[in-house]
Amino acid sequence: MSKHSKIKLLIVDDHPALRKGLREVEDICPEIEVVGEAGSGAEALKQTALLRPNVVLLDYRLPDISGHEVCRLIKEKHPSIHMLFLSSYAAESTVHSALEAGAAGYLLKENDAQKIVDAILAIARGGKVLDPMIAHALIARDQPAGGSDFQKLSKLSAQETKVLQEVARGRTDKEVADTLGLQTKTARHYLDNIFSKLGVHTRTQAAALYLRATSEPE
Repeated sequence: MSKHSKIKLLIVDDHPALRKGLREVEDICPEIEVVGEAGSGAEALKQTALLRPNVVLLDYRLPDISGHEVCRLIKEKHPSIHMLFLSSYAAESTVHSALEAGAAGYLLKENDAQKIVDAILAIARGGKVLDPMIAHALIARDQPAGGSDFQKLSKLSAQETKVLQEVARGRTDKEVADTLGLQTKTARHYLDNIFSKLGVHTRTQAAALYLRATSEPE
């Protein structure tokens, strides 16, 4: 996507009224152009192949295919497309499945249009977005005492920090390895060390901790 081209957005949700409301994002931000809509997973796959959007705004619960499976299938065929979930569901298992499938962001539907616009812009530029309510819940769960999130990140080596940065962008182990010039098993070894040092158990928790620590003052 060139610096001056618009961000092409595909909206996927099974509620027509909500899809209509989400079109407000292109009125708020002239950088965004809604190029299409889909009301099911199958239609999302068809429209993605036809329209080649830059960002897909995707509901997690669809009538035919689960959102994380739609995300996985799109990322397999079109890895450059950025996936942003907009969902009513904040369960850790749901968020984890979405991020593992390759999503670059996960927001709750209670967010206003401007926050959705901000998230679309962020992930279109290669960033990662996690709803603050979800991030705080993930970090609070299973988090041992002993230091702030920033202090925990300071325990990581330079290479471990680079690996975590790529994980926080939603990359798989193979993508992390390719980006950093590592073997996949080496990237996995670094990730195991990261989990141990941060006191977390999943990629989702590690990414959430990183995003919180790097978005708030020490």
